[in-house]
Amino acid sequence: MEPLHKDAETAAGAAAATAVDPRGPSSGVVVQVREKKGPLRAAIPYMPFPVAVICLFLNTFVPGLGTFVSAFTVLCGARTDLPDRHVCCVFWLNIAAALIQVLTAIVMVGWIMSIFWGMDMVILARYKDQGIPQQL
Repeated sequence: MEPLHKDAETAAGAAAATAVDPRGPSSGVVVQVREKKGPLRAAIPYMPFPVAVICLFLNTFVPGLGTFVSAFTVLCGARTDLPDRHVCCVFWLNIAAALIQVLTAIVMVGWIMSIFWGMDMVILARYKDQGIPQQL
């Protein structure tokens, strides 16, 4: 029985990696990438998953409405990535993001931004519900 062609390529690749790095393929080096968020994006609250889905739905059909609703979750205690800012400041950042989405929806930019904002809300809610620290 012949070895599979794919297995031969994998073995060749591992041998080449060992030849390049004498410590082997698992040398213990850890690389971490962190995304730097601007103040508007960092102000997106970590909401419960059902609320985030509702905000995404609202943002999809009425640009900025879901972002406007999410601003009030900050006043209800939702956590954000801006722990050093006061709650009122984060609230007004979310209101500003909603206004930007509404005002630029005429040229489709705000509508697209609104949908992506809603998707970010759902992603952050998923991290919150699963207890996974967000590493992006």
